[in-house]
Amino acid sequence: MSSYLEALNPEQREAVETLDGPLLVLAGAGTGKTRVLTTRFAHILVSGRARPWEVLAVTFTNKAAREMRERIAGILGRPVEGLWLGTFHALCARMLRRHAELVGLTSSFTILDADDQLRLLKQVMEAAAVDLKRWPAQGLMAQIQRWKDRGLTPGRVTPAEDTDYAGGRARALYADYQDRLRALNTADFGDLLLHVTEILRTHPDVLAGYHRSFRYILVDEYQDTNLVQYLWLRLLAQRPEPEPQNICCVGDDDQSIYSWRGAEIENILRFEKDFRGASVVRLESNYRSTRPILGAASGLIARNTGRLGKTLRPGRHDADGEKVRVVSLWDSEEEARMVGERIEAARRVGHPLSQIAILIRAGFQTRSFEERLIVLGVPYRVVGGLKFYERQEVRDALAYLRVLHQPADDLAFERIVNVPKRGLGDSGMRALHERARAERVPLATAAERIVEGDSLKPKPRSAIRELMQGFARWRQANEKDGHVVAAATLLDESGYTAMWQAEATKNNAEAQGRLENLKELLRAMGEFQTLAGFLDHVALVMENDENTEAERVQLMTLHAAKGLEFDTVFLPGWEEGLFPSQRSLDEGGEKALEEERRLAYVGITRARRRAIISHAANRRIYGNWSPAIPSRFLDELPEDMILREGGTGRANRAADVASVFSGGGLLARRPRVIEAGSWEVKERPAQETGFARGERVFHDKFGYGTVTAVDDDRLEVAFDKADTKRVLDRFVRRASEV
Repeated sequence: MSSYLEALNPEQREAVETLDGPLLVLAGAGTGKTRVLTTRFAHILVSGRARPWEVLAVTFTNKAAREMRERIAGILGRPVEGLWLGTFHALCARMLRRHAELVGLTSSFTILDADDQLRLLKQVMEAAAVDLKRWPAQGLMAQIQRWKDRGLTPGRVTPAEDTDYAGGRARALYADYQDRLRALNTADFGDLLLHVTEILRTHPDVLAGYHRSFRYILVDEYQDTNLVQYLWLRLLAQRPEPEPQNICCVGDDDQSIYSWRGAEIENILRFEKDFRGASVVRLESNYRSTRPILGAASGLIARNTGRLGKTLRPGRHDADGEKVRVVSLWDSEEEARMVGERIEAARRVGHPLSQIAILIRAGFQTRSFEERLIVLGVPYRVVGGLKFYERQEVRDALAYLRVLHQPADDLAFERIVNVPKRGLGDSGMRALHERARAERVPLATAAERIVEGDSLKPKPRSAIRELMQGFARWRQANEKDGHVVAAATLLDESGYTAMWQAEATKNNAEAQGRLENLKELLRAMGEFQTLAGFLDHVALVMENDENTEAERVQLMTLHAAKGLEFDTVFLPGWEEGLFPSQRSLDEGGEKALEEERRLAYVGITRARRRAIISHAANRRIYGNWSPAIPSRFLDELPEDMILREGGTGRANRAADVASVFSGGGLLARRPRVIEAGSWEVKERPAQETGFARGERVFHDKFGYGTVTAVDDDRLEVAFDKADTKRVLDRFVRRASEV
């Protein structure tokens, strides 16, 4: 039976055989953490330290739990029954069934889904006479879930934790919502952990029972735990002395990238303080990636200060591979072409498409790569999301544009006439359809006519009249100012943009992503001469993008890529403001920057053999080209692990793009390095006249300096109280003007 230990390297074996006391296993990317966790579980059973039901094993996904169960059975040579093995929510639901009466429920309680939760909260808010238009229920639900993620019952919400939502009534509404859940004998997903944690906090006899039941606790992905998960685990693990605290947490502080959904990196960083005498084992032998990939990733993440520290080293026999390529391109269109052409070249030499991934920072970036892959006939799939033109907000915007172009498009008009809400209910829509059928006219024409009568109620009649007058204005704008300006005006004046902005102000990351997708749609329109040409293009793209071929390129966000691996990984868009995300930096400062750097580390370490990072000097915004600053992360990559490629013009591009798969590359040229800090100060209008060498300038962050070099709108400035830096000229003023 001990043969399962022989397959482990020394550090893995130490993590498996260290069974007494608290243990933190720092498992770097690709170091075999799942093998360690499952082998440790099996070793506990084989060595007779505990019986199957005396081990509590916690995972983050049902898939991980199934995989662990299967691997344990494989090691033992038989299925194992009675395991306490599952996700946080599954295990807490099982516990709550046992003790439901302690929180006012019965063991037969039901668990509400997200729609039912929201419907119930709306009922509570309506009963309290809350204006749901001013204070939408979604915003309060998000706040309640944040409280639950922090282990806060209504009684534990302090004034410091409170919010002014709904006129300062959020905490009271939270209490009413919880009372209503109990009255219905239901719980939401947040309650599963919250209720059990509260039971363990307030009922020492229940906690002591679990201390007797669980001799060992195993936790996967510890760096992703939120506060209530941490509290639950700590209560179960911190036994009174002299009982042993046999908790083993496996995780990687360098891969903590989910703070936006409540994960607290501090949980893993303070493990040794929480559990005195804890052992720490570092898994640093990476079996996934080549030496240059690991070297680039390690050099980057070493810039973070909030980490426990480890250095990945190659564990595979063929560790020597090509360097990480950093490709500098003139614009975002050329970037999409570069990625597409290299994928085509890889395909021609037999590279499996399923082993190629394009990993992006923001969802709106998929559009340019999707369109390029469609043009090339390369099948792809968007992992963890819809294809760009299939997303709700993009379809809505396209429906508006279709009506703008062709008022007789009834399907498009029906989609947007009440989006955002204009008070047009079922009876109003029925009246519209009846008028259109009776007069044999399109719905848009029927709408123009029906608002002149009184068959609609005053509110929807006024809203529809305003919408139809808007379409008349937007058509004039299309003819006078062009389709991009008309589209931007339409989305703003129709209230559609404001609808999502209202959601975004509640820290709704999904709504913010939808707004970014709308901006990307406008960028895409700028590539076409007319609205008709753009709409034809979209129709053809949506018609031709399906391909029955099983092999597909994987296109996903960096967050969705965690836990996956591919032979070849493209990492585009490494520019300030995009990656690291300016929104994240504005909201979280230095802490957010370190998480962005961890996200970059995750992206690079997804690659087994080949990583290609790219950035563009220019990106299109609302149809106009704007200069982009290379990401600060590019300068943090160790030079001996990377190969910089590419000029800044199409004429400079090497013909043989396939050379990337045979050790060659584009014409080597170090890209301009622009000072990242300049992005943090207010941008000014472009200077009417350029700056000259030797001219004195002033920068809001770096102070006074002297221009030492000029390259178009990019300046090299020797600052009096800072180093020489590269900045865009719009971020400085002439010293004489200060």
